Amino acid sequence: MLNIKELSADERPREKLLAKGSEALSKAELLAILIGSGSAKKNAVELMTEVLHDCDDRLILLNRLSVEELMKYNGIGEAKAITMKAAMELGRRRAQEEALTDLKVISTAQQVYEFMRPDVRELTHEESWVILLNNSSRLIKRVRLSQGGRTETSVDVRILLRYALLAEATSVILVHNHPSGSCRPSHEDERLTERVNQACRAVNLRLLDHVIVTDGDYYSFSENGKL
Repeated sequence: MLNIKELSADERPREKLLAKGSEALSKAELLAILIGSGSAKKNAVELMTEVLHDCDDRLILLNRLSVEELMKYNGIGEAKAITMKAAMELGRRRAQEEALTDLKVISTAQQVYEFMRPDVRELTHEESWVILLNNSSRLIKRVRLSQGGRTETSVDVRILLRYALLAEATSVILVHNHPSGSCRPSHEDERLTERVNQACRAVNLRLLDHVIVTDGDYYSFSENGKL
């Protein structure tokens, strides 16, 4: 095992980034810069290669590891684990800022998917959100309604209506994620959609859509003719 300092200059992550730009570095090399050093048996790049291998080389799965789980690797202490978690969170927030910057109106399920995906794609539990829109379909705000287990979450329709009415929204979009990766709506998803739709009509609100979001796809009740 070679220490990072024993590598040639063009192989050292920091020097490589300065010479070629961050795009030239592998994920393991970028993570190695964050942790600074490895263990007695592996340098920082080798250590991060091991961690990524255990996560199927997917940053999404890496981000799901807790500080305690990261610390199980020889060479990763609390400070390094916290640094990695902080970097992952910055990446998520950057993606969310980009989605917000480009967003003017929300008129399609694809826009809903791109808007919500950064926040729910890595979750291992279900969450339900409502997107509140004005009469021009411009975003007022979004609100997390509930958090649930791995397979379901509940929504209090009265709370949803309260948020919408206080914000003076004219239309809403219901969103929740499926950690399983399957977009297919359950019978409970269908019943919830009907309940929310009926409640919105009673107070002159429009339920524009109910979108189920996964890491790589979405299901739209509106696009599938169920609203």
